[in-house]
Amino acid sequence: MSLDVLSVLSCAAATAALSTAGPMVIRRLPEPPPQTTSNGLDLSGPTAAEAGVPGSTAEPKIPYAQLAASPGLGPRLALAGAAVGAVVGAALGSEPAVVPWIYLAAVGVVLAYVDWCTRLLPTAVIAPSYAVVGCLLGVVALLSDSWHPLVGAFSGWLVMGGFCCVLWFVHPAGLGYGDVRLAGLLGIGLGSVGWAELLTGMYAGFLLGALGGTGLALLRVVDRRRYAFGPFLVLGALSGLLFGSALDHWYAAW
Repeated sequence: MSLDVLSVLSCAAATAALSTAGPMVIRRLPEPPPQTTSNGLDLSGPTAAEAGVPGSTAEPKIPYAQLAASPGLGPRLALAGAAVGAVVGAALGSEPAVVPWIYLAAVGVVLAYVDWCTRLLPTAVIAPSYAVVGCLLGVVALLSDSWHPLVGAFSGWLVMGGFCCVLWFVHPAGLGYGDVRLAGLLGIGLGSVGWAELLTGMYAGFLLGALGGTGLALLRVVDRRRYAFGPFLVLGALSGLLFGSALDHWYAAW
């Protein structure tokens, strides 16, 4: 695969520009309903750390407004968006599918940041993204005069989203439903590109989540029983996008 430098730079710039809207989006997110213990103590407010709940490891959730006001957040999200956009440009070049993936890349950066800080993936961002990506893929189908991107997107949603939904149903403590929603969204994007990208991205997400989570837990960066999985899903999807086509022959051999 030859590297299209212009596509890489264009995608990096476009994703960085979209990612700078992250602080504004985060600031407008509705706060989740309060979480309480069996004895009625609120674990979501700023006094939760002072509550002294016996045996509880819950931490107070950072308010979205405070999260959005983090110093230098806009430039940091833009830098991360540029890096992720460059990967998208390197993988897809000037293909029409690059348009929905620029949007997905920017949304993935914002969601990864929110999930890492709060262990929550807000539906207020993910739900409308389904509609946006669906519309963009419809445009891609018209431009390419083929229904394959839409059929692949639907298949990706069924496979990746459905697989994570089953895992959530079997063991909800190990996977949040926000992860299921995000997996379905990323599955749509990966499936629209190809089966090899979809399978590689799905496997890579869980592999990176297991290895990365274990490593960060050993370094005591995160709690091994409770850490954000969303960033690893995003990284896995990018891995599938970048390396999936190279593994296409390997999948065919099976």
